[in-house]
Amino acid sequence: MKKWFGFLVGASLFLLILTGCNSTEANKESDGKIKITTTIGQIGDIAKNIGKEHVSVESLMGPGIDPHLYKASQGDINKLSKADIILYNGLHLEGKMGDIFAKMKEDKPTYPVAEAIPKDRLLVDQSNAAAVDPHVWFDIELWQYAVMEVREALIEYDPDHKADYEENAETYLNKLKQLKEEAQEKMNEIPEESRVLVTAHDAFQYFGQAYGMEVKGLQGLSTDSEYGLRDVQNLVNVLADRNIKAVFIESSISERSINAVVEGAKEKGHDVKIGGELYSDAMGEKGSPEGTYIGMYRHNIETIAQALK
Repeated sequence: MKKWFGFLVGASLFLLILTGCNSTEANKESDGKIKITTTIGQIGDIAKNIGKEHVSVESLMGPGIDPHLYKASQGDINKLSKADIILYNGLHLEGKMGDIFAKMKEDKPTYPVAEAIPKDRLLVDQSNAAAVDPHVWFDIELWQYAVMEVREALIEYDPDHKADYEENAETYLNKLKQLKEEAQEKMNEIPEESRVLVTAHDAFQYFGQAYGMEVKGLQGLSTDSEYGLRDVQNLVNVLADRNIKAVFIESSISERSINAVVEGAKEKGHDVKIGGELYSDAMGEKGSPEGTYIGMYRHNIETIAQALK
């Protein structure tokens, strides 16, 4: 069955790439913009900020979408085939789409932007040393490597507008540096004993490392991993023993898992509240402040600081 599915996907890709190339040329003639397709919105936001009027950006995974479990549709493959440049995170975040990117790379510029980060700065899964944590956008210093990778991708594809891409990237990087300072100030407001971030899945280790917070996730690095009664009980014990007052839900994950922790804590005689909703693997709604990387990040730091200080 897997072989048959692989054959179908490969055949579809081949046909779509052939037709997509012609469609892309027609699109470029109509509006003159570089067509960029990204997986997650965080990368799409980089492309918009650096490319500005020279690009048209579409992200496959919108608000509330979990990239760990995402399966590309025929429509997604069509969008990828018509793109001039494809940008994705890599580091196995989009694990189920790996074969598609490998095929697309044969035909057009396809970049796993997070893989530009030096390997010695990446975190590994504590339960599986062979797995790398892909949630690098939560460390702003590391995410700057992704910004520079997108900048170089655009310069390589469109050298005539190199100066624009360099200037736009510099402006965006300066905004990220300011955001980092703002985040540090907010996290400093939280008492040291309360700097424990408890979420549904283990997406915030880079955030914890950046701001000196201990991070606990009910599920592992991927939401594809299962959790059981023992995992819930272990987290409940941490909440009670450390007198942690708040836990957080995530916009791209069902509340069911973290609610089980809250109920377990109550049964143990420890009251814990939902401190708010965080954006982990997906950004907010298009057109809202949280629909941008900076707005999403600012929402998270404000929510965490308010609940834990």
